[in-house]
Amino acid sequence: MVPEAWRGGLVSTGRVVGVLLLLGALHKASAAVIRYEILEEREKGFVVGNVVRDLDLDLGSLSARRLRVVSGASRRFFEVNWETGEMFVNDRLDREELCGTLPSCTITLELVVERPLELFSAEVVIQDINDNNPSFPTREMKLEISEAVAPGTRFPLESAHDPDVGSNSLQTYELSRNEYFALRVQTREDSTKYAELVLERALDREREPDLQLVLTALDGGTPARSASLPIRIVVLDANDNAPTFNQSLYRARVLEDALPGTRVVQVRATDLDEGPNGEIIYSFGSHNRAGVRELFSLDLVTGMLTVKGRLDFEDAKLHEIYIQAKDKGANPEGAHCKVLVEVVDVNDNAPEITVTSVYSPVPEDAPLGTVIALLSVTDLDAGENGLVTCEVPPGLPFSLTSSLKNYFTLKTSAALDRETVPEYNLSITARDAGTPSLSALTTVRVQVSDINDNPPQSSQSSYNVYVEENNLPGVPILNLSVWDPDAPQNARLSFFLLEQGAEIGLVGRYFTINRDSGVVSSLVPLDHEDRREFELTAHISDGGTPVLATNISVNVFVTDRNDNAPQVLYPRPGQSSVEMLPRGTAAGYLVTRVVGWDPDAGHNAWLSYSLLGAPNQSLFAVGLHTGQITTARPVQDTDSPRQTLTVLIRDNGEPALSTTATLTVSVTEESPEALAEFPAGSAPREQNKNLTFYLLLSLILVSVGFAVTVLGVIIFKVYKWKQSRDLYRAPVSSLYRTPGPSLHADAVRGGLMAPHLYHQVYLTTDSRRSDPLLKKPGAASPLASRQNTLRSLDPVFYRQVLGAESSPPGQQAPPNTDWRFSQAQRPGTSGSQNGDETGTWPNNQFDTEMLQAMILASASEAADGSSTLGGGAGTMGLSARYGPQFTLQHVPDYRQNVYIPGSNATLTNAAGKRDGKAPAGGNGNKKKSGKKEKK
Repeated sequence: MVPEAWRGGLVSTGRVVGVLLLLGALHKASAAVIRYEILEEREKGFVVGNVVRDLDLDLGSLSARRLRVVSGASRRFFEVNWETGEMFVNDRLDREELCGTLPSCTITLELVVERPLELFSAEVVIQDINDNNPSFPTREMKLEISEAVAPGTRFPLESAHDPDVGSNSLQTYELSRNEYFALRVQTREDSTKYAELVLERALDREREPDLQLVLTALDGGTPARSASLPIRIVVLDANDNAPTFNQSLYRARVLEDALPGTRVVQVRATDLDEGPNGEIIYSFGSHNRAGVRELFSLDLVTGMLTVKGRLDFEDAKLHEIYIQAKDKGANPEGAHCKVLVEVVDVNDNAPEITVTSVYSPVPEDAPLGTVIALLSVTDLDAGENGLVTCEVPPGLPFSLTSSLKNYFTLKTSAALDRETVPEYNLSITARDAGTPSLSALTTVRVQVSDINDNPPQSSQSSYNVYVEENNLPGVPILNLSVWDPDAPQNARLSFFLLEQGAEIGLVGRYFTINRDSGVVSSLVPLDHEDRREFELTAHISDGGTPVLATNISVNVFVTDRNDNAPQVLYPRPGQSSVEMLPRGTAAGYLVTRVVGWDPDAGHNAWLSYSLLGAPNQSLFAVGLHTGQITTARPVQDTDSPRQTLTVLIRDNGEPALSTTATLTVSVTEESPEALAEFPAGSAPREQNKNLTFYLLLSLILVSVGFAVTVLGVIIFKVYKWKQSRDLYRAPVSSLYRTPGPSLHADAVRGGLMAPHLYHQVYLTTDSRRSDPLLKKPGAASPLASRQNTLRSLDPVFYRQVLGAESSPPGQQAPPNTDWRFSQAQRPGTSGSQNGDETGTWPNNQFDTEMLQAMILASASEAADGSSTLGGGAGTMGLSARYGPQFTLQHVPDYRQNVYIPGSNATLTNAAGKRDGKAPAGGNGNKKKSGKKEKK
């Protein structure tokens, strides 16, 4: 883009170079660097460029968004026209004043727009024009040259100074025409020019003792500017040896905060002459820039260069010093050297903070990351001494981020709460990275605006108010203490009373509340006897948007006053009551009882009775608190037959209220015993009535309990019956694989085994159709060994177990005749059964079954080798039942192959397995089990 000034032909180079770098984002907008070029000394109002078009902004909203130019300088060199969007010159631009001798002069600007807040960076390059003439530090220069100086000797001349830069700066020197000297133009390390006179022809003092030359300095401007310096050359008498330095260039480093007198470097020169012609005097050369003599001093005798003034790294990083040495001869000749002094930067400049924009007040519901302020930080130091960081105190809901170079953005990092902290005075510290570190402090005030985020609050959630009855209407009974921590508008409270419960209109009939103050008052006098308690709900809402509200429960308790006189319940007022009193009744006889009642509550309802009037005060007495009228003495014949009594009933209130009850007592001639039977007759009837009620209630409860019990038993029996039927109908194999509900038989408790040996036998529910199952884990599979068990069983034992006429299937081993017992050894229920010597044992079916269980259990444990079998080795626990003389040596070894009747389980001899013997039997036909086998 080309600015309008260039299109108008006013500036040849006033054009925009372009967008250089995308620097970042700031509040949803991007800031780009735009660059303009303009010549210095432009008149006020000169248009630099159209920033609105270059930044792609909306010209119509420019005034509302308040576009302004911000720079670090104290003077406002540029402004922006809000109507056209053009940036124009606002103040005089002097490049030499702004940038001095720097080759490039750039002014950095920040363009700030609001709503939303955006920051753009711009640079204006100030181009130099040839508006300054070269100048010499002196009006005339004088040189004393010995006639003995050989041709080719160089003589430095005063250097001219031109504030302009570039091609407009000093470019060359010219010397007036003469026959002795020529001009040589040299270039320093900083590209500046200086001139030297070169002697081309030997001087002759006798011929020309004095020469007049003119040195002209020319710059490169169009048209060129110049300055002239008259040079007077005095030809001296010969001093044929000039001083010489031991080196032509000296280098030194010095800190910028070096104190005056600090040594920099010492130069040394020698002269071969003797006497005054060999004594050397040091001085600054004529090539030095202005200001060198103010910063440094030189010892004329020793050549020591020291610090004289205050050095500043920011003004000049390198000083080039020329020193000459001359002898004290009549015609002194000089030698020259150069000293380069490098100024080392120290951290002597504290950062500077400039707050460019502040967004305040901030709503307390502002989202995280809301931009609060923009800050620019500058530090004149270089390197790490110029690296600046900014920070805010910890624990505050704010943070600083760097969006552009030397620019920081203050944002919210946590939620704000105006009720906690309504205002922040942020102390922002800028600190550089130097040693020691320097810092700057500035304060940014941030106010927090309120939103309605707090409902009304109260010190208590409910109130209990006690109001004495018969109160005056309109008198306040409660002042609600409610507040809202929000700002005044949001904290404006309104009070209402809400209806509660089914009684509509109760609140408006009895109570009212002041809408602004929250004072609750009663509308009518309250009556404790009518209603003792009121439950109210106070609704408090604030004035914010949205409206927030709080409900508070108010319980109004009406306390009692003694405003009701006692009432007589008996005898009933208005009805005649005659009580019969037999003559001759002894003292203490209960005649009747006066019953009173007081509608009041508490101690106001406590009643006391006293006899107020009677014809004979000594005959009757009244209980103080019971109201019972009794005879104080025996009734005599002289007593009047008709007595009218007046009883005073008084409450305990303050003041006390009372009433009277009047009754008549008639003295009769009947005996006390006969009269006493009359009232007693009703009591038994009442007691019989109560007794009948309780008897009926007990009968009903017992009947219901019995019916529930019978129904439960029937359901249980039906369940058990169905379960046994399903078990009976199940296949035989399933009966033995998965036993159903079983009955538990304890052999020890049956008297067959010692108590410390527990072998449990389980019987199924249909035990008459099944056989006992021994509870022994790890038993062999019953399906493959049943037939072998039947075949290998001893015939005698088989007949004893299954019947006298039964015999095992298949070929059986011959019976063993040695296993029979004598009468003393034969087991029985008593141990001494009488019978035939050759008879079978045991003697009955019960003993057979029990012995069978014993043998099976003992054989199983013997096979495992893990049991001592109770009463001694080899007894199998039988001695406990059949006597101590009965041992295993009298019993055949049935453990090799034991068959359980009704079951397909087989217990094999573990010893036989260890010996490698196979169990008896083979793969013969399997025998059916269950009911068919029993048949």
